[in-house]
Amino acid sequence: MSLTPTYPPGRDLLAGKTVLVTAAAGTGIGYAVAKRAVEEGARVMISDWHERRLGEAAGRIADETGSEPPATFVCDVTDQAQVDALRDAAGAELGAVDVLINNAGLGGETVVIDMTDDEWHRVLDVTLNSVFRMTRAFLPGMYARKGGAIVNNASVLGWRAQKGQAHYAAAKAGVMAFTRCSALEAAEHGVRINAVAPSIAMHAFLAKVTSEELLAELSAREAFGRPAEVWEVANVMLFLASDLASYMTGEVVPVSSQRA
Repeated sequence: MSLTPTYPPGRDLLAGKTVLVTAAAGTGIGYAVAKRAVEEGARVMISDWHERRLGEAAGRIADETGSEPPATFVCDVTDQAQVDALRDAAGAELGAVDVLINNAGLGGETVVIDMTDDEWHRVLDVTLNSVFRMTRAFLPGMYARKGGAIVNNASVLGWRAQKGQAHYAAAKAGVMAFTRCSALEAAEHGVRINAVAPSIAMHAFLAKVTSEELLAELSAREAFGRPAEVWEVANVMLFLASDLASYMTGEVVPVSSQRA
């Protein structure tokens, strides 16, 4: 069974809010959540380390939504100085950041005995440490305003095992734990922190770095017999960012259709 989903219209879930999305260039979840945020009425800034792709993403969002291009800022989330510069630029452009979407992540497929220290550290730095750096940079402003929401992009691999994914799974499990612990601290200041854990969401980069055989195997495990569309994951992220999720914090919400 493979049911084709219908792309939903915007419902002003984020009307009047400002949103910053990391790793929003390209065709993945970051791009989808930035586009959906615009469609839900938010003012948006997008960031990525690749300047050309970032500009192209902003242009596509404008073309596809009929809006002005979102603000952009080039940032390597593994560099604290660049993260701080992004925070300052977002403050200057948006006035304040109501919603932070921590989407940056790096995968790969290597078995443990072949994995180098550099490979391990790079995946952990991009996927886990960046969430810490970004959250640390933006929480003080949210605390001062007594409000805000952060949504982190984790993965079902933070719970489930897959060969060749020890570094990525460890990083995503760390994102989950960081989400829960930081959420308890932030709740005292009126700030919510949650995460999503997608199973498989299809986009061009994933198709490029993953074999057709593995994609078919992973898709077959899903109840709908297909991977998620990236915007289906984005929808859940924006729900968590919205006032509809006002009582949710420290939660990791699976976005999957896998059989129980």
